[in-house]
Amino acid sequence: MPDTEHSLAVFIDFENLALGFQGRRDRFDIARVLERLVEKGKIVAKKAYADWSRFSTYTAPLHEAAIELVEIPRRSQTGKNSADIRLCVDAMDLAFSKEHITTFVIVSGDSDFSPLVSKLKENGKSVIGLGMQDSTSDLLRDNCDEFIYYEDLGHAPLMAPTINPQLPEPKRKAFALLMESLLALRRENKEVLWSSMIKDTMKRKKPSFNEAYHGYRTFSELLEDAQKEALLELDTDQRSRTYVVTRFGAEMNAPGPPPAVRKSPRRRRSSGRRRMHVAIPAAGNDAPATGSAPAEAKASPAGSSVADEKS
Repeated sequence: MPDTEHSLAVFIDFENLALGFQGRRDRFDIARVLERLVEKGKIVAKKAYADWSRFSTYTAPLHEAAIELVEIPRRSQTGKNSADIRLCVDAMDLAFSKEHITTFVIVSGDSDFSPLVSKLKENGKSVIGLGMQDSTSDLLRDNCDEFIYYEDLGHAPLMAPTINPQLPEPKRKAFALLMESLLALRRENKEVLWSSMIKDTMKRKKPSFNEAYHGYRTFSELLEDAQKEALLELDTDQRSRTYVVTRFGAEMNAPGPPPAVRKSPRRRRSSGRRRMHVAIPAAGNDAPATGSAPAEAKASPAGSSVADEKS
C-alpha cells in the first residue's frame, strides 16, 4: 500500500543564499525550491531568516509563497551568528514540540549548521539540505541524509513524454501535471505507483487540482484516458482492485515484463484416504478371504438354532 506521507519543516538561511548568488545573473527563485520539496511530502512550516532591509526585493515573492519572514537586525547590532542561532532554536523547538514533523529541510550551505543536523538526526528526524554548489560546505553536505543543489532544480526531465497538442487545453494541463507527478515519484525511488499516491502528489504540487475541472468524473477515468494516449500503462492491484501505473514516458519504449504464466493448481491428496485391500483366494480353497464375510456368516445365532431343531 502507499507509504505514509511525510511532514516537512523548511528553514531558509537567506543571507547564506545571497552570498551564493553574488556575481550571478539569475535571481533566487523560491518556487523552484518549493516545487521540488513538495515531492518529498507535505510542507507544514516555512521560515526564512535575514536582515530584510538588505533584501527587500525578495520579500514579495517569499511572502506570496506563505513563508514567514523572521527579521534579524544588522550584524553590527546582534553579532555574527544571530540568524544561525535563531534558526537552530526554532528548529529544535519544532523537533521537540511537533512530533508529526518527520523531515527538516535546511536551505543553506553554512557548515555552522552541521551540529544542528546531527542533533536532529539523533532525535529520529530526517534532514535534507539544499544550497548553492559553489558555496556549500562539504561538512554540511555529507552530514545530511540528502542534499539537493539549487542548480539541479528546474531541469527538464529526460523521461517526459510528448503530449498531443491537438488535445483540449484542460486535458493537456491535466496530463502535464500527471507526468510531472509521476516523474517526482520516480525521483523519490517509488517503485509501485499507486493511483492514490499519484493523486496526493498532484494535489501537493497544485492544491487546486480537481479532475472534474478537466472533464473527468473520477481520477481513474483520467488515468484510463492517459493510457489511451499512450502516456502510461496501467495494471490493477489484485488485493485493493485499484489502478497502479507500471510504466510511463520513456519507459513505454522499453520492452515490458513477460506475462506471468499461471500454473493450474494441483489436487491435494487427503492424508486420511483409505486404501482398499482385496485378497484373492487360492485355487481349491473354499474358505473366505480375510476381510470378506460370506452371506451365510451374517445369519444370526437364533436363526441357526432353529435350523438345527428342524433337522
